[in-house]
Amino acid sequence: MGDFKHKHSLGQNFLKDKKVLIKIIDSVDVKEDDLIIEVGPGQGALTKYLKLFRANLRCYEIDKRVKKYLDSFIDEKTEIIYEDFLNVDLNKQVKDIKYNDLYVIANLPYYITTPIIEKIINSKIDVKAMVLMVQNEVADRLAAKPGSKDYGAITVYLNYYFDVEKLFVVNRNSFDPVPNVDSAVIKLARKDNKYQVNEDLFFKFVKDAFAMKRKNLKNNLSKYDLKLIEPILSKYNLTLQDRAEQVSLECFIEIVNNLSK
Repeated sequence: MGDFKHKHSLGQNFLKDKKVLIKIIDSVDVKEDDLIIEVGPGQGALTKYLKLFRANLRCYEIDKRVKKYLDSFIDEKTEIIYEDFLNVDLNKQVKDIKYNDLYVIANLPYYITTPIIEKIINSKIDVKAMVLMVQNEVADRLAAKPGSKDYGAITVYLNYYFDVEKLFVVNRNSFDPVPNVDSAVIKLARKDNKYQVNEDLFFKFVKDAFAMKRKNLKNNLSKYDLKLIEPILSKYNLTLQDRAEQVSLECFIEIVNNLSK
C-alpha cells in the first residue's frame, strides 16, 4: 500500500487478499450490459476485478487522495465519482445510463454500513443484488433467522426487500491496516414478490416491536390494539408473551394488515 496514510475516520481498511476478491466476483453473474455501483473503492483492489465483467461501472469515493490509484480505471464504461455516497442523488445519476440489471458490490466502511444500505433502498433504484463486505457481527444480524438472538428490526427491514445470505467470513488479516474484527461477505438478492401492506405502518410497527429487545410483545406494543394482534400471533404458534425476535416477516405483515382494516 506504499506510504498511503489510511484515515480511521473514513473506515479505511483496504482488502488485499486476491482469493477473497475472486470469491466476491464469483458470487454474482454480471453481464456486459449491466451496471455495477461500487461504494468506497479505496485504492481499487476490488475495482480491478469488477472491471473484468466489462459492465458499466460507477465508483463513489469520498477521499480524493486516491485519485492517483483510481483514475487509471476510467474509460467509456467506468466513471469514478469523488463525492460522499450518502449525499448523491442516485436516481439522477443512473437514469442516463443504459443498462439491464443493477448490482451494488462493495467493501463497506463499518461505521456507515446501515446508512449506505438504507440509502440504496430508499433511493428506489431497482437493484437486482448487493454483495457487500461488512463486519462479521453485522453480517450475522442482517442474515439472521427468526428465533435467533441476532434477529432484529434491521433484519426484518432487509428481508422485506431481499433474500439475505451470509456467504463467507473474511479474516481480519486480509485487510490493510488490520482491523480489530473479522468481516463477512453477504449477498442481498432482490425479491420478486411485492407485499401488500401499508409500508409506513409496517416499518413503524416493526421498530416498535423491537423497541426494547428484552421486553415481550405485550409491553412493546401496548399502544396498539392487542386484540387484533393476538389471533395472528396464535396462527404462528406465538403469544404476546413472546419477544419480537420470534416473529417472522410474514407474521409481521399479517398483523399490520389486520391493524389496517
